[in-house]
Amino acid sequence: MKLALGLDLYRGAALDVPVDQVRMAEDLGYHSVWTAEAYGSDALSPLAYLAAVTKRIKLGTGVVQIAARTPAATAMHALTIDALAGGNRVIIGLGVSGPQIVEGWYGQPWGSPNRRLREYVDIMRKVFAREPLTNDGVEFPLPYNGPGAIGQGKPLRSILHPAGEIELWLAAGGPKNTELCAEICDGMLPMGWGAEGPSVYGPHLEAGFAKRGKRPENFEIFGGVSVVITDDVQGAINAMKPLTAMYVGGMGSATHNYHRESMARRGFPEAAQKIHECWMAGKRDEAIAAVPDEYHDDGSLIGSPARIRERWEAWTKMGLTGLIVRSETDEGLGLLAELAGTRDTQGQ
Repeated sequence: MKLALGLDLYRGAALDVPVDQVRMAEDLGYHSVWTAEAYGSDALSPLAYLAAVTKRIKLGTGVVQIAARTPAATAMHALTIDALAGGNRVIIGLGVSGPQIVEGWYGQPWGSPNRRLREYVDIMRKVFAREPLTNDGVEFPLPYNGPGAIGQGKPLRSILHPAGEIELWLAAGGPKNTELCAEICDGMLPMGWGAEGPSVYGPHLEAGFAKRGKRPENFEIFGGVSVVITDDVQGAINAMKPLTAMYVGGMGSATHNYHRESMARRGFPEAAQKIHECWMAGKRDEAIAAVPDEYHDDGSLIGSPARIRERWEAWTKMGLTGLIVRSETDEGLGLLAELAGTRDTQGQ
């Protein structure tokens, strides 16, 4: 089981990159560090900064929103950061976000996300391969000859040569994007994997691998886990509920809310619906109270070191190849490194 460090920088009103924690994770043998974006700080800039203050830990986006940049622009970002980092260190996790951000923040049409993702990945791979950049798809026609064009576009190739291999992963929740991820990408960032992950996602992954010919040997599936070392398990669970209620209840609409769908996939469909209804009705306290204790206790590692050790084995049997760990304490990162054995197998 590989370990990764998850940073939630995008949630803050001010940006504070925890360099010491990232360096500690690197020393503990963590595979990668991951950043994200919503409508505040972006996911790529912090990785360029971290490239300068780390040596070997991989630098991943979980995720960059495809509405924010053209595929060629994201490929340029990736090539630049990987060059600064010395090569073979960048993972670009791509995601569609939701209609509220895509149309409200970026001013882009929601359209057909699955088709956009396919073309996006294809174009990025052409940039990395330094092929003349053309694309016949309807989402990103290259060279562009649509309204406003003057017909002088050229099929250019990247001036910058890749410093190393850049991996492309997808954040996926629904069947179509899960299948697409298995077909064309190097790894997956599932939404709501849990113990049910193999049965929920497995058939769609297998369909994608079949289109590809087989499952690539190094295909990765990284889930997420929060680690809280405490003697007050219930108190820690209660502290998690307001943020969960906000995401499940308010980060989306009645028809498009991937966080609500993620909770439902984890086995809590009734709770997810109630949280959404209460939150949208302005009943925030009721929405928070509707978050099941089990949702956090089963989806996190909470409690004393002894309790976390007892629950660790179940996480190794979920079909994941890695875990993106979120912990406010160094002790939490160290305990997971001990349980996963990264200090012996990856640390320097």
